[in-house]
Amino acid sequence: MGRAFEFRKARKMKRWSAMSKAFTRIGKDIVMAVKEGGADPDSNSRLRAVIQNGKAVNMPKENIERAIKRASDKSQGDYKEVLFEGYAPHGIAVLVETATDNNTRTVANVRSYFNKCNGSLGTSGSVAFMFDHTCNFRINSEGLDVEEIELEFIDFGAEEVFTDDDGILIYAPFESFGAIQSALETREIEILSSGFERIPQVTKPLNEEQVADVEKLLEKLEEDDDVQNVYHTMQE
Repeated sequence: MGRAFEFRKARKMKRWSAMSKAFTRIGKDIVMAVKEGGADPDSNSRLRAVIQNGKAVNMPKENIERAIKRASDKSQGDYKEVLFEGYAPHGIAVLVETATDNNTRTVANVRSYFNKCNGSLGTSGSVAFMFDHTCNFRINSEGLDVEEIELEFIDFGAEEVFTDDDGILIYAPFESFGAIQSALETREIEILSSGFERIPQVTKPLNEEQVADVEKLLEKLEEDDDVQNVYHTMQE
């Protein structure tokens, strides 16, 4: 198995385990998708993907519909996606994806977390090159052969295809998202969820005490309402 498989295995059950946090994230994604492409999922592929993700975390249908309606209101502010880069203790690179309606607040909060935990917030491009920006799709495996899916979707950019308890996973470079989404929909293959992840190219092993130092920073970041995802180069 490749790096995407190991990355997914290590992170399983670790992120978005709290339902309220998952719903908050999906709600922001809906706002950004509607602001970008409108409130009709049939003509807005990004919104279709977000709705699928909402269903995947058991977000009630009425919550999804309410979020779309709220996002369509012109008085609803927009969220800006901002990427922060820095280092945790012991030389661990950290990438923080945020969605914020107040960048000044978010910058101040993220900087304070790094400072309080003996880390350092870096400049744009300082650690992003250490991660591969990927897209992924989880599809219903019923009636499908994983090897056939892999062979077919290589042409659309798929780099890793594997199964887990919840379906077939397809990993590809970030820029292949649209082509794979379109190919799956054309073939009427059910997309259970989809998204983007940043997979570290190299990870660094730490001892138990060092891991605790890094986890202190990661926990503070992940508890912040503006933070969508946190990635790092510490070996899980």
